[in-house]
Amino acid sequence: MAGELIITVSGLRGIVGENLTPEVAAEYGSAFGAFLCDKSRDAAKPPAVCIGRDSRPSGQTLAASVAAGLVATGIDCIDLGLVTTPTVGIMVRHLNCAGGVIITASHNPSQYNGIKLLLDNGMAPPPDIAEQIKKRFLSKKAEKPKSPLGKITENKAADDVHLSKVLALVDKKAIAAKKFTVVLDSINGAGGRPGIKLLKELGCSVIPLNNEPTGNFAHTPEPIAENLTGLCDIVKKSKADVGFAQDPDADRLAIVDETGVYIGEEYTLALAAKLIFSLAVAGTATKYLPQRIAATNLSTSRMLDDIAKAAGGRVIRTPVGEANVAMACIKNNCIIGGEGNGGVIDLRVGPIRDSLVAMAYILQLMTQTGKSISRLVGEIPRYCMIKHKFPADRQTADRLVNDVKKLFPGAVLNTADGCRFDLPDAWIHIRPSNTEPIVRIIAEAKDQASARKYIDAVLDLKKKSAD
Repeated sequence: MAGELIITVSGLRGIVGENLTPEVAAEYGSAFGAFLCDKSRDAAKPPAVCIGRDSRPSGQTLAASVAAGLVATGIDCIDLGLVTTPTVGIMVRHLNCAGGVIITASHNPSQYNGIKLLLDNGMAPPPDIAEQIKKRFLSKKAEKPKSPLGKITENKAADDVHLSKVLALVDKKAIAAKKFTVVLDSINGAGGRPGIKLLKELGCSVIPLNNEPTGNFAHTPEPIAENLTGLCDIVKKSKADVGFAQDPDADRLAIVDETGVYIGEEYTLALAAKLIFSLAVAGTATKYLPQRIAATNLSTSRMLDDIAKAAGGRVIRTPVGEANVAMACIKNNCIIGGEGNGGVIDLRVGPIRDSLVAMAYILQLMTQTGKSISRLVGEIPRYCMIKHKFPADRQTADRLVNDVKKLFPGAVLNTADGCRFDLPDAWIHIRPSNTEPIVRIIAEAKDQASARKYIDAVLDLKKKSAD
């Protein structure tokens, strides 16, 4: 059964009732608990773990099962209830916990659920530690219940702790004076309650859409253009200033401009960075002023590089994955980090992508500049990105990367994750998936025809290699 699950550095994901059952969840909780107990063997008191969940109907049962596995190993569990993924990361550090667990399958359909793990720094385990936990789980070695068992307590303050950290970073009075009208689509996930509260704290008139946390998603949950036509229509009809769309666990944010146009997830990080770099230039963000560094993954748009360069800064590129970006932020004292999937990271709040941070920063940028979303977007150099994937094993993927190196001999290479080829007019990123036997190709250029040209060149080379 366990072999059918998708197990990565972040945890596991499966189909509820098929390969993800309460028994599996308890075993995984036990494996994580045993690892934490071994790690903190000399601690004066038992380790504690925060547990939160998104709104999926299966979440409550799976959370209880994980808790049962944890307390059997002597771990104390703090039940945060229904909260966002970044909230759990914040509370792990706020309560000095040894780790955290989030019951969520992110943007996957409701029949899926997952168990994400966090360490005491509020981040996913690095690959070596994730492998240790995975081996404990797959070995099926029964962990002997400890005496005394751990305790389960509740903590209802998580939203307030999270919101206080976000609100401390923006000018509440200035934003409230603008009296923005905001449409918020929370996809019946975990983000509606704190999202509406944040927007009201910022003086916004909120038009909630799909805000009941039932887990019965009103549309396909990934916040991409084809899934947000309803949000676009309501923004336009209501003459709202902006539309925001969260994914089910509220770590990603997509934006619709005041004309009802979906502007793309890549712009979320770009606009947030535009604000933060402007504060650094003005001397407001003094802690970060000497560095002016942002971090993002190799598959994120060049818009971030343009924004950083205009502010006298630079961008560090990492392998794909939130934990990789967060670690780069920590190591380099970055002013901001994130990924092109609508994820924004500010370490002053937490090391996890956070839709609440993104919303606050977009509204602050609109307030500070007096400009609409469409105008702000129009001021950022525009690119076109095309994504493609195809089935391939690791050997085929590695061979293709080596062949493409010959195709673009003048490119600047970054081989931290597959290979990214940077050219004067474009970039191409080729990477094997870490969870399935496919290869992903992303190309970005000034226009669609140019981006398509680079994708086709790689695909033609793949075809010739196969002949």
